[in-house]
This record gives sequence, C-alpha cells and structure tokens, in this order.
Amino acid sequence: KLHSDLDKGVGTVKYTLSGDGAGTVFTIDETTGDIHAIRSLDREEKPFYTLRAQAVDVDTKKPLEPESEFIIKVQDINDNEPKFLDGPYVASVPEMSPVGAYVLQVKATDADDPTYGNSARVVYSILQGQPYFSIDPKTGVIRTALPNMDREVKEQYQVLIQAKDMGGQLGGLAGTTTVNITLTDVNDNPPRFPKSIFHLKVPESSHVGSAIGRIRAVDPDLGKNAEIEYNIVPGDGGNLFEITTDENTQEGVIKLKKPLDFETKKAYTFKVEASNLHLDHRFHSVGPFKDTATVKINVLDMDEPPVFSKPMYTMEVYEDTPVGTIIGAVTAQDLDAGSSSVRYFIDWKNDGNSYFTIDATEGTIATNELLDRESTAQYNFSIIASKVSNPLLTSKVNVIINVLDVNEFPPEISVPYETSVCENAKPGQVIQTITAADKDLSPAGQRFSFRLSPEASNKPNFTVHDYRNNTAGIETRRNGYSRRQQELHFLPVVIEDSSYPVQSSTNTMTIRVCRCDADGTILSCNVEAIFLPVGLSTGALIAILLCIVILLVIVVLYVALRRQKKKDTLMTSKEDIRDNVIHYDDEGGGEEDTQAFDIGALRNPKVIEDNKIRRDIKPDTLRFPRQRPPAEDNTDIRDFINQRLHENDVDPTAPPYDSLATYAYEGNGSVAESLSSIDSLTTEADQDYDYLSDWGPRFKILADMFGEEESYNPDKVT
Repeated sequence: KLHSDLDKGVGTVKYTLSGDGAGTVFTIDETTGDIHAIRSLDREEKPFYTLRAQAVDVDTKKPLEPESEFIIKVQDINDNEPKFLDGPYVASVPEMSPVGAYVLQVKATDADDPTYGNSARVVYSILQGQPYFSIDPKTGVIRTALPNMDREVKEQYQVLIQAKDMGGQLGGLAGTTTVNITLTDVNDNPPRFPKSIFHLKVPESSHVGSAIGRIRAVDPDLGKNAEIEYNIVPGDGGNLFEITTDENTQEGVIKLKKPLDFETKKAYTFKVEASNLHLDHRFHSVGPFKDTATVKINVLDMDEPPVFSKPMYTMEVYEDTPVGTIIGAVTAQDLDAGSSSVRYFIDWKNDGNSYFTIDATEGTIATNELLDRESTAQYNFSIIASKVSNPLLTSKVNVIINVLDVNEFPPEISVPYETSVCENAKPGQVIQTITAADKDLSPAGQRFSFRLSPEASNKPNFTVHDYRNNTAGIETRRNGYSRRQQELHFLPVVIEDSSYPVQSSTNTMTIRVCRCDADGTILSCNVEAIFLPVGLSTGALIAILLCIVILLVIVVLYVALRRQKKKDTLMTSKEDIRDNVIHYDDEGGGEEDTQAFDIGALRNPKVIEDNKIRRDIKPDTLRFPRQRPPAEDNTDIRDFINQRLHENDVDPTAPPYDSLATYAYEGNGSVAESLSSIDSLTTEADQDYDYLSDWGPRFKILADMFGEEESYNPDKVT
C-alpha cells in the first residue's frame, strides 16, 4: 500500500505505478494506493521486481511528491524437486574390489532458494542396488558395499538413486536416476584344460611345419587376462612337435617339426602346459595360474593324396601382361612310400572365363588372356593336384591372383604452379612447400622424390629441398632479388614416383618477384608497381619509349649514309692507284692519245730509276738517255719483267697483291713495220722521227711530240 501525507482522503490525489511488471504483473488502485498482484509469481523465473510510484494532483496533474522507488521480493516456497541433469549414469569398477571402493559421484540440482529454509537441501539414498553398493547421503559418492564381487558370477548391476529435498524430511520433493555399473575383469582365474588327455591321429604323410591338431585350455577371464601360453613339457616325442598359440582363439596349435614314419614309430605321448601371460600379484596366493594335459598322437599309415606346399597361394601380375607369361607356380607332393607323379588342373566349375592356364606337369600358372585391372582386380580359383598312380586321390588349393595397376601416369605438382618471392629474401628461405599428385592408383607407401632438372642445377637463384615425406620446399639460394632485372623466374622441378615402371615429369614453377615489407608481407607483385615511385603513368612511359626508338632509327640511318659515302670515295681512290687511271676534263683521243703513257719504259728498264718523270702531265724538257743496243734474242723484256718482279717482292711498301703488266708489241705483219725501238741499232739520240708525219693523221700527235723533242735537243746541230 502507498500513501502520501498530502492525501486527505477527499479524492484529490492520484497514485501511479511504473517499472518492472507494472500493469502486467502488478497494478495499483489510483485512489487508495493499494498494490495488487494480477498473476502468479515464480521466484525461479524472477526473484524480485523494481517499481517506481508517485502521487499526482488529480486536477493539475502535477506531482505532489518526488517519485519513490521500491523493490518487491518474491519469497520462495518448495515447488521444485531435485533433478539429476547428467543422468542416467554409466560406471565401472574392477571385480574383487574391497569394500568402499570408489565407483561414481552423482549430483542432483534443486532450483529452489538455497538461502531460504530447507527447500534446496538434498539428501541421497539408494532405492535399488543394495547390498552391493552404498551412497553417501550428502556428497552422492557411490561405493562398493560387498567384498569379492566376481565378474564371472555377475557382471552388470543397475542401481536406482533418489535425491530428496527438505533434508529428506516428510513432505520433501524427490527425484531419481539410474546408475548402470559394470564389473571389469581382472586375472583372478587360471587356465584349465577341460580334459586331461587329448588324442590326435596324424597321417605319416603330414609335411613338416603343418598343423596336426589343436588343444584348448579354458580361462573365464577376458582380454589380455585370458591370454594363454602353451609349452610342451620335455619328454617322450616332444622333440618332434611344437605348439604355438592362436591369438584369435587362444588354442594351442600343435605342429610337426620333423617328418613322421609309420614303420619307425606308430605313437607319441607328451605333456602340454597352459599358463597365463599376464599375472596379477594380488591373486598369487590362490595358486599357480597354469594347468597340464597329456597329448597322445597316433601315426596313420595310408595312401594320401598329394599335399600342396601352402594352404593357399597368392600371386600378383601386372595388367596388360603378354599372353603366356608365367606368374607363379603351385607345388604338390606325394609323400607315400611309393611316390607317384602329380598332375595339375584348374577347377573352372565356379569360374566362367579361363583367364589362366596351368602346366599339368610343372604346376606353373600363366596368363591366357590380357588382363584389365579396371575390369577385374582379383581372380580366385582352385587348382586340383592328382596322383598319376591313383587319379582318384586329389587335393585342392585356393589360388588368389591380384592384378596390379601399371604405373601409366607421371606424378605432377599439386596446385599452385605459381608462387612468389620477396625482393628482400635471404638465402635458405622456404618460399613454397609443394606436394605431388598421381592419377594412378597409388599403392600403400607410395613415395615421391623431388629434384631440380639438370639444366637448372647450375643456376644460383633457387633450389628444391626434398623432405622425403612426399613434400618438398622451394628455397632461395641468394641474398635478394630485383624485379627490375627479372620479374619472373621459371624453376623446372622433376618429380619421380616409386611405382613400376618408374614415371617422372618435369613441372615448371613460376616464381614472381614481389615487393614486401620487413616482415615478409607482400605489398605488390604487378609490373606497373616497379615504375610507380618514378611518378610517371604507363602512357607517359610508352610515349618516352617511342621517342627514344625514333631517335635511334634516325641516328642509325645517318651513320649508314655516312659510311656508304665514305666507302664510295675510298673505292674511287683505290682504283686510281691500282689501275693508274688519269682523269681529264676533255675527251681523250683513243688510240691516237699517247701522252698518257711513257713509251720510254719499254725502251730502257732503268728509266724509272734514272728519270722518274710524271706520266700524267706533259714535261717541259724531255731528255732521253742513251741506251745500249739490245741483244739479238730480245732478252731485255724478260730481264725487265724479272727486275720489276724482284723490286716489288722486296719492296716493303708495295701492295700485298701481285701487279702483272702485259707489254704487247706488234710483229712483222704490220704495213708500218714495228713501232718499237727495242730492236733499233742506234740510240734514241741518233733517230730521225720525220717519217712519222708520213704515216697519216693517226700518228700526227706522235710525230709532233718527237719533232718537238728534236727541236729542243741542245746537242743537235742544225
């Protein structure tokens, strides 16, 4: 109830309510101020409510007093029973445990208020499961209540636990749960033979190493506690036999160590001891954990069928093996006294296709058709061996042939084929770990090897480190990389598998040089990023490159033209020197023009040494030295040529090529007779050249030239 001191009871004051649950859970009488709950309250849902109340003038609607806040607490009652949130429970305890051995702790939760009364105080008790187990009423810990509980007597127990509030008093609410308890096994029982004597009959044809019989000792324990070891006690015949333990059935398998001969000895007797492998020291006082039995073996004399060397044959062959290939052999023997030959046959009664053949005498199995592993991966058939002396005595053995997959596909690098390396990478840094994949049906233990291809082994950039676990690492081999020098590196990696036949492939890894920060985080790998620090766009760079290319083309053309012009000039100069070509501004006279040739060189070989006059200009004064008469056999020409040849051979300034000058003179058939002065009996000074003017216009220039020579001769008297 709310009341204001300003309320005189005349209806001038109005009370209002706001806050948690106002109008939904609680309501207030506006005139009297009484607060009522309009629905049921649940403490577990909401333990308290915070409300605000105010007194308002009815006429002016103005507050008469400041707003006040108050809390309504919900008082708890015992309306919730204890609950096992984790139930039902499963537990275990070793058999033969002492009284009070810990089994499990259960816990029940009560939603009532633990601080108010006994509504949440829980007490535990066992409704079902006594007298085997007990429970602590306060903690809920379950313990054994009886000693020496035997698993072999009873293994499973179901215990019903009750949790009751109000301290277990009358009127309290209760909840229950089930606990399933299993007794685990301990080695508390020794092995025992069900009988003291075992009788076995063994044919004398049994081969060495074959199992001739089984005996078994019984141990009621489980698992490793029931594992039994069998041993033959030294004595009569014990050296001919041995016994081993079958791990699946815990039976003693008696095998033959040496051949048996019925004519030599017909029976053997020995003792076998069975004992536990894993003993529990707590039960040593019970007695020895072992038992003994007697084994009697009678050797049988009988005509037996051939005996195969193995109880089953397993062979392997690769698919697509050529027809007729031998893939294995079976062997059977006749162990009787009169040993007979054995013949082999394939039992195709349950097999529709004859994929294999067998040699009747040797027992070798060969392919009869091409095999396809994808069609049939395994063949299972029987082979019959019969004695030639008694074909009715036959033996049968099962043969399993597994078709192996041919290694047809080389291994390849699993994605990715492209990786990156930082410009600031250090030597020995692993930049990528690669694995391999093979399209073939890889056998168990398939191994892949990784290495660099031979052409990349000498390059100092990267290397491949084979981890020998079907993975490899790409490692750097130098300190730092430059994108400006080379942006992409191509690393050929050779991968080889371990199947037959060995397959290998070369896979090229693309390694991109990237710009990274100091921590190795990649900042950029694109090509444009290399030039971004310069501040130029891609279009500007392309324009600059085009200008450079145009300038280079112009320079190359200019240099080529200059070289061509210089070559032409040099060629002209060389031809002038070599061919003695003299250039004139006017047209020459052809055969009538003799001023371009010094005919005196034909008359006297010494003319070059004695009178070196230029032949390309007309001399001011021509003086002709006296010549000696030539020999009658015209040897001067030969001597002259030999002399000039010798001079050019010894001259260090002469050109490296030989100069051959041909001097032709007219013979006796000419109307004007010979023009040469070589055969003249007189010297040039005594010659009269007036007759040259009578030879016609073709010799006019020659007559004028010699006529001038005579007119300028100071020795001639006119």
